[in-house]
Amino acid sequence: MKNLKITVNGVVYDVQVEEVDGTAAPAAAPKAAPAAPAPKAAPKAAPAAAGEPVKSPMPGTILNVPVKVGQSVKTGDVLVVLEAMKMENEIKAARDGVVASVAVSKGESVDTGAVLVTLN
Repeated sequence: MKNLKITVNGVVYDVQVEEVDGTAAPAAAPKAAPAAPAPKAAPKAAPAAAGEPVKSPMPGTILNVPVKVGQSVKTGDVLVVLEAMKMENEIKAARDGVVASVAVSKGESVDTGAVLVTLN
């Protein structure tokens, strides 16, 4: 019998696993901490505008979006501030352009590859 800790969606479970015929099977129901609130469904993003999408390099939470649609940006300007693993990451413009759309808002959670901003 093995005692294991398993984390699912931020909730830690203490479980006991017993090996039976070469396969692992739970020996007792897991003892769970109080249930975490269900994650909020992300709002539907507006259709992407024509242009070059700037995508999230990692999952995280949007802390700030200092640009607006129609704003001109230069290479290196900060488009979005993304918190990931307790670090603030500035997502910067790779080229000069105009912000065609902003697909995220402050406080929103994003996955890797999610479109943040579109540049023309």
